Amino acid sequence: MALTALDRRLLGWSAAFVISQANIIRLLGPVAPRLAEIQTARSARDYTAILDGMTDSDTARYRSHYYPDFVHPLIYAVALRTGARRLAELTPLSPGTQRVLAAAPVISAAGDYAENLVGLYLLSHRERITDATVRTTSVVSVTKWVLALGALGYLSQGFVRVWAGKLFSR
Repeated sequence: MALTALDRRLLGWSAAFVISQANIIRLLGPVAPRLAEIQTARSARDYTAILDGMTDSDTARYRSHYYPDFVHPLIYAVALRTGARRLAELTPLSPGTQRVLAAAPVISAAGDYAENLVGLYLLSHRERITDATVRTTSVVSVTKWVLALGALGYLSQGFVRVWAGKLFSR
């Protein structure tokens, strides 16, 4: 089975995603687990405590991840949308499913950008950390993850079904 142009684009964007994600994890280093804590903090006190628990080196690592993370949402949104287009070529998807698979990555990426802007701002302006800001940002973070991982999960199971069908139909 020869790869189509869309297959090649999907592979390229998927590889770019893996490289981008690996780079962000590399930059975060030992601070990586704190990212989930920050993104799901429920109060200004919790958020501030997490930041206060970081050394200067940890804070520098944490700050450094934001810059490539301003490109990362574009990469994963394009990869997911490309995957949705390819899956739709391979198997029937309802118009509603196609719309959700097209919109979810874009909404997720927009949320990721908003979260990054707020997080970077709060890192330098701790006096602006409030319960409302933290809770709103956490809701955006969780929504971002649900949309991106939900789309990825749907696409993954769809591709596995298609590939298994091709494998067992021989």
